Amino acid sequence: MDVLVRLEDGRTDSPVLAHVNSLPVLPFGTSSRREIVTLYGAADSHVLALALAATVESERLEGRDRGVVRQLGVWLDRGAQGDSAWRNDAGQLVTQDLDIPYTTLERRAAELLGENGSTLRRVTAGLSMPDWPEGTARALSFSLTSTCVSAGGALVALDDAGAEHWLDAMRSADAFSFDTEDDGIVY
Repeated sequence: MDVLVRLEDGRTDSPVLAHVNSLPVLPFGTSSRREIVTLYGAADSHVLALALAATVESERLEGRDRGVVRQLGVWLDRGAQGDSAWRNDAGQLVTQDLDIPYTTLERRAAELLGENGSTLRRVTAGLSMPDWPEGTARALSFSLTSTCVSAGGALVALDDAGAEHWLDAMRSADAFSFDTEDDGIVY
C-alpha cells in the first residue's frame, strides 16, 4: 500500500484529526492501492498512526483487497467513520458504512507506533520542517508492506527505504543534491 500524507496546517479548529481516502488498485499500472491521509493542524505521529490504523481496520472489515474506494474521517471522540464502495462480480456498485471505535484504532495505532514509530516520526517531522517553499502543499509519500495476515487483520510494517530517502528525491527533483559531509550544494 502506498501512502501520501498531506498536512493542512491552517485548520486548527477542526474536530476532525485526519481524513483517509483510498484509491483502488487499478488493473493496469500500480500493484498496490493508494491511501491519501490528510492531517489537520500540526503533524503528529500518533494522529498519523490513528489514520493508518483506520485504513488497516477498514480493510479487515471489508475483507476485500482490490477495487475498494474508501473515505474515512478520524475523530478523537468518535473513532473512524465513513464508507467504502466497490463493484461486485456482476458489476453492481456495493457500498458499506464503516464505524470503527476509537479503542480499536488506539490499539492498532499502538502496534504501528511500536513497530514503526521512528519512521512515522520521521515522516511527520518532514511535514513540519520550516523550510518548505511558501505556498507549497506539504505532502510526502511512503509505502507500507504487509508483514503478516492474522485472523485479527493485517499487521503492517513501513518500508524504511521509501521513507528514508524522500528528502533526497525531492532535492534531486529540483536539480539540487546535497553533500552530507559539509552540507554544501553540488551542481
